[in-house]
Amino acid sequence: MNTNRTQQTLERLSALLRSESRALLNDYGLQPVQYEALYYLSVSNRYSNTAKAVTEFLGQTKGTISQTLKVLEKKGLISRQVDDVDKRISHLLVTPAGQALIKQLRPSPILNLTCQQLEVGEFDNINQSLTRLLSQLQAANQFKTFGQCHSCIYNVRVSKSQFLCDLTREPLSKAETGLICREHLENINSHEANRIPQAD
Repeated sequence: MNTNRTQQTLERLSALLRSESRALLNDYGLQPVQYEALYYLSVSNRYSNTAKAVTEFLGQTKGTISQTLKVLEKKGLISRQVDDVDKRISHLLVTPAGQALIKQLRPSPILNLTCQQLEVGEFDNINQSLTRLLSQLQAANQFKTFGQCHSCIYNVRVSKSQFLCDLTREPLSKAETGLICREHLENINSHEANRIPQAD
């Protein structure tokens, strides 16, 4: 097992994607960490779109994330909304301008072009291997998984289009089950039991 080679490959892939990201983001006056925070907020649910959750997900300091969010807010890419129940909590929502920016930059142009040249089976195998590697790394180090709601042990299907979070006891829409959550705990039977229903 050549773990060193695996790390070198992952680091090189990350470096190439970050290099492309810097060049693309330069036109918008953004740094990669700012875009990463923006993208995270675009795919996080109502329990996970806070400054604390962004800090946990990106593994950055509170100070760095605080400055990052200020930049995004100043540029009109995110807005703040005080929680209806706990006024101490502010939810960070991606604005239409932020969504438009994400749509322009994701997926990575170089990665998208490269993956189109792979066989479907080969591409699926890469995704499965990388997902398994990430899952094992998170479990071994007790990191939060930030997985999609539909694969969580707390996700309960009520009907074809209605779900319930068994942790908060709050109803979830079908759309929400596709978002990521900081409270996520992997459900080993999720692929069958709680798979998101296809649109009619």
